[in-house]
Amino acid sequence: MARHLVTVTPLPAWLPTDSLLGPGPWRREGAALSAELDTPAAADLAARLHGVVLAGASLAMTVQPPLKRPAVRAARTDEARRRRDGTPGFTRANTRLDDDGRVFLTPEALALTLGERAKVTTVIDACCGAGGNAIGFARAGAQVLAIDTDPERLALARHNASVYGVAARIRFLQGDACVLAPQHPAELLFVDPPWGPDYRAPSTLADHPVVAELAAAWQGPLWAKLPPAFDPTSWPAAPPEAWLGRAAGDNRRVKFLLLRRASAS
Repeated sequence: MARHLVTVTPLPAWLPTDSLLGPGPWRREGAALSAELDTPAAADLAARLHGVVLAGASLAMTVQPPLKRPAVRAARTDEARRRRDGTPGFTRANTRLDDDGRVFLTPEALALTLGERAKVTTVIDACCGAGGNAIGFARAGAQVLAIDTDPERLALARHNASVYGVAARIRFLQGDACVLAPQHPAELLFVDPPWGPDYRAPSTLADHPVVAELAAAWQGPLWAKLPPAFDPTSWPAAPPEAWLGRAAGDNRRVKFLLLRRASAS
């Protein structure tokens, strides 16, 4: 079977390249990683990375010798089929989502892991939407203040919290999180802002004013969930952590970037 020298760039050192790219072995030179792959593996990777923007830059992949068109077409068909098996948002029956929730809800398994990772007893979930993150924190044992400007989304979150049996752990509050959050003490402020229709394009902190404003107003620990395309060089704290899916269709695909700040400087 033919072998190909595959190079992918740019890939920051903090990205989980083994999980993202698959078996190599991969060799790093600056922001580029290279490996020799057989034709199916190279075509599979090309299909998976096609059009992907990570950390503010479009990924570029070169393959030598080039892949033949039948291999590329077959890989893209397989990739489209795999994407149907993504990590689910909610797994319990009778939960409710609006159109934004169907696209942007933090998958249940990841939301629960976020809650377990935080290890806090109190948390504010700014921009709570349909409640996925608030429910994850509550299931992990925290008392949650969930804030959203939209009363209909808050109603969805209340309903979904009841489905998961954690409504008693979550207080829902309608209003502007930038105003309300600093008025309430908590061990952690979690911000999952609206990503908008262009979330696949590169963005900076200036494109997410809710995060920027809360980062300036909140003195304690803060976590922000932002799109994979977000440029973390605009974030003044530590490098982000890339969170990948858990299902066969997205376990090598970045679902979001988690940016963390211990406290305001």
